Amino acid sequence: MTETDGGRGPEVSAPAQCRSDAPVLVLRNATKSFGAVRALIDGSIELYAGEAHALLGENGAGKSTMVKILGGVHHPDSGVLLLDGEPITLAGPSAARIAGIAIIYQEPTLFPDLSVAENIFMGRQPLRTGRRIDRKEMNEHVREICDRLGVKIDPDQAARGMSVADQQIVEIAKALSFNAKVIVMDEPTAALSAREVERLFDVVRTLRASGAAVLFISHRLEEVFEICQRITIMRDGAFVMSAPADEMNVDAIIHSMVGRDLETMFVKSGATVGAEVLRVERLTREGVFTDISFAVRAGEIVGLAGLVGAGRSEIARAIFGIDDYDAGKVFLNGDELQARSPTAAIAAGVGLVPEDRRQQGLVMDMAIDQNVALASLSRLERLGIIRRSAEQELAADWAVRLRLKYGRLKNPVATLSGGNQQKAVLAKWLARHPSLLIIDEPTRGIDVGTKAEVHRLLDELAGQGVAVLMISSELPEVLGMADRVLVLREGRLVAELDRAEADEASIMRAATGQLAGTPL
Repeated sequence: MTETDGGRGPEVSAPAQCRSDAPVLVLRNATKSFGAVRALIDGSIELYAGEAHALLGENGAGKSTMVKILGGVHHPDSGVLLLDGEPITLAGPSAARIAGIAIIYQEPTLFPDLSVAENIFMGRQPLRTGRRIDRKEMNEHVREICDRLGVKIDPDQAARGMSVADQQIVEIAKALSFNAKVIVMDEPTAALSAREVERLFDVVRTLRASGAAVLFISHRLEEVFEICQRITIMRDGAFVMSAPADEMNVDAIIHSMVGRDLETMFVKSGATVGAEVLRVERLTREGVFTDISFAVRAGEIVGLAGLVGAGRSEIARAIFGIDDYDAGKVFLNGDELQARSPTAAIAAGVGLVPEDRRQQGLVMDMAIDQNVALASLSRLERLGIIRRSAEQELAADWAVRLRLKYGRLKNPVATLSGGNQQKAVLAKWLARHPSLLIIDEPTRGIDVGTKAEVHRLLDELAGQGVAVLMISSELPEVLGMADRVLVLREGRLVAELDRAEADEASIMRAATGQLAGTPL
């Protein structure tokens, strides 16, 4: 891929335009409300056979609601859905599948103890005499589909233990077994490696060549330019614009998504660095990380960089007391943290925003206000009873401070968009006024507008004297926000770079073992 002039994104490397003249699917002026919350005000899109079409927008823009309408999960309050030019009403997900519309969600939903073939043909297995399942025929069908996709997957392999990438391929194969003509991919690359992403893109190109219409939802704009031919943008539940990808550039997309120009994604005001808050001395966990020593001071943002598997998250978990370590010491504000537990870390003034906010940062079925108050219950109780009004007051205060977008605070936190879920996790810890905030992948899976808000918040915290240890796989984020960058490689700290000397090349040289003096 190459960068084009004028700030344009990477050139589209997919095959030449091969779309049909008439759209295979049209959603026009769709609306959807949940009580007083208007999730979709004007959902409109046209999908063409042989074309990959990107749907972009901030978290909360209405993308997920529109996808669920296409998948038959939600029925629109108003609007028109046309399939091959004919109006259609989808009574449920099974009706969508029968109509040829398949949704590939970010987290595949396979039966873990069934084989690949059984998952693909669940409920419609080919039968032999005596109504016994014809496994040979079923496996042959799976091999034919995989051959069409250009991938190799054993039909008899159990779904349990498969990588997310392979599970997504199984979901795509299932869609093709239904003769799907429209395939919707919702954040399909969020948990994939670069090699897995390229394989998925090869599959998307194959789907296009076979005449399928692909709707691709992603926050990664470089992927959009690589694989998509058309882009539709939504904002605040409404259609904003649609245009060919080769007529768009990154600046125009961001402006259309957030409704304003982002002069900079990284707000860095230069806080005054104060006393040492965190000191880690020779921290070691056998087989994971070795001899890790560093410090973070008040008002300082220290970035922890490195390739996947370098041990960054594991070090954060050890500092917070989730995982034990074999040797070393952790000091908070000059005092050694003797007890290795989250309770002791929290009491010492540490907050941890984990990489997986849904599984580790929030209780998804609990209310928004209860999640925000979770880390502060000891301060809210009176005579052993948690005051509901105190939870609501605390959450309402932080919802205003962090510009949280929600319906009602008593709604489940699962109803929030990804970016607002991240803000809820931040609110939970900031309500305790921590002296050290460890934040792992602060902007993964959230849109560009919310990313800028999170960066602004981190800068404000540093300005208030909070020490921030930030783990990020996005080098522009590390370079944009960190005062110092610590680079890990295979569980060892191999480089420490000041803000002035750090750049992508120097970080990657250290992370890959190419920096002078880096152990190989």
